[in-house]
Amino acid sequence: MPITPIIERCRARLEDIEFGSVREWKARHPGGRAVGCFPVYTPVEIIHAAGMLPVGLFGGGNTIELANADARFQSFVCSIAKSTLEMGFQGRLKLLDGVIFSSICDVARNLSSVMARNFPELHVDYIHHAQNMTSPSAVDYVESEFGRIQRSMERLAGHPVSPGALAASLKTYNQIREILRTLYRIRRESPHLISTVELYILARAGTLVDPEDHLRELREVMDLLPARQGRPKDRVRVVIESAFCEQPPLDLLQVVEDAGCYIVDDDLLTGWRWYVEDVPEDPPPLRALAESYIRRSVYSSVRHDGPRSRNLGLVEKVRRANAQAVIFMPAKFCEPALFDYPLFRVALEQANIPHLVIEFEEKMWTFERTRNELETFVESMLFD
Repeated sequence: MPITPIIERCRARLEDIEFGSVREWKARHPGGRAVGCFPVYTPVEIIHAAGMLPVGLFGGGNTIELANADARFQSFVCSIAKSTLEMGFQGRLKLLDGVIFSSICDVARNLSSVMARNFPELHVDYIHHAQNMTSPSAVDYVESEFGRIQRSMERLAGHPVSPGALAASLKTYNQIREILRTLYRIRRESPHLISTVELYILARAGTLVDPEDHLRELREVMDLLPARQGRPKDRVRVVIESAFCEQPPLDLLQVVEDAGCYIVDDDLLTGWRWYVEDVPEDPPPLRALAESYIRRSVYSSVRHDGPRSRNLGLVEKVRRANAQAVIFMPAKFCEPALFDYPLFRVALEQANIPHLVIEFEEKMWTFERTRNELETFVESMLFD
């Protein structure tokens, strides 16, 4: 059996803005509750351990027409905030019993309050992540915050979360992240065997189903992948950066690949691949999650990592992936990404790494100008 049918099934799932997969899960779990998780990071293990379904909440893409959300936000706000709110006004979030936001930016903070005010029937939570990552109390603080979220999820679920259930959930998500890291390594070493569009579809579709179902899906792909045939092509190896929250349209990722690029690393869906290694199973689960958030997480523009330089992190990512260039892909009006770009640019220039900037928003319909820019960039790399 080829991998293509699995990818097609996953693509249909993530393009269904009616959350059909959530509806199916609820039909199989009478009385079960679903919780939407806004980027960038939510401790989904806690939600899952409470017997609820964590659901990736990434906005409405280019299928949502804004009729109400514009009146609640300024014009210079990212698309994902507006379309997520609009989905609520259109009744598309009724399948969700709760939503969780976190301190990734001012827009996410404000969206949390706007959602709570406009949809009082929805359980809205907000995670105050640690700001001083080097403080001796950082792990203690994050553990206490995760404990507060656990108590909140227990109230929503109607029953306590046992340490055993949380440990089991942690193990399941460790297995998922381990396979995703393996798939990223395969794509990095042999990008002709699995494209970024395919890998992204597979990963994002997993945010809409029970993690056990996603784990089976990933294992099926891993079993089928060795039989795939393909020949390497003469393409430019690039890293995509700054797409950590609002996700670029699938068609835009396809344009990048069609223009002659192998995307060999990225920060797509960062929040669902947050840890660079497994969360230890020895300490108490909440403590293990807190320690991993502080010490085993990827660098990100939405948090301050103290002595860990994001600039050097990007250069190291490029070197590790044996990439030739970076494509910055920030969402329009994304302040964390746009604030970091000047710093990233200096670091790349000092390391003699070429880069290109492609700004996007959910409502992009045509990509011809972007295609031309990419093709020109690729030709300058190949024939310099």
